[in-house]
Amino acid sequence: QVQLVESGGGSVQPGGSLRLSCAASGFTFSAYDMTWYRQAPEKEREWVATIANTGAPTAYADSVKGRFTISRVNVKNTVYLQMNSLKPEDTAVYYCKANSPGASYWGQGTQVTVST
Repeated sequence: QVQLVESGGGSVQPGGSLRLSCAASGFTFSAYDMTWYRQAPEKEREWVATIANTGAPTAYADSVKGRFTISRVNVKNTVYLQMNSLKPEDTAVYYCKANSPGASYWGQGTQVTVST
């Protein structure tokens, strides 16, 4: 059974940091590129960052470049999103997605709220 389980979300003040995790099971994690998306209330889901199956290259949306870092540990079947210098506009549900040419899987999301 394929599972992607996000964790690490929560509430933080502007300028703070959070680290999201996405634990995978039920498929060959090391064969899949991994991507983080987010969806704010009443907005479309948007791409945040992608990491290749081997760990490189990585790519980031302009809105998070320099503040967020995506990484993975294949032996732990886990991908991370380190989020620093958080802004209120980063408030959203964050989702991880596994991608391969033949299949893709989504997690259920974790809420991140940035406010004073």
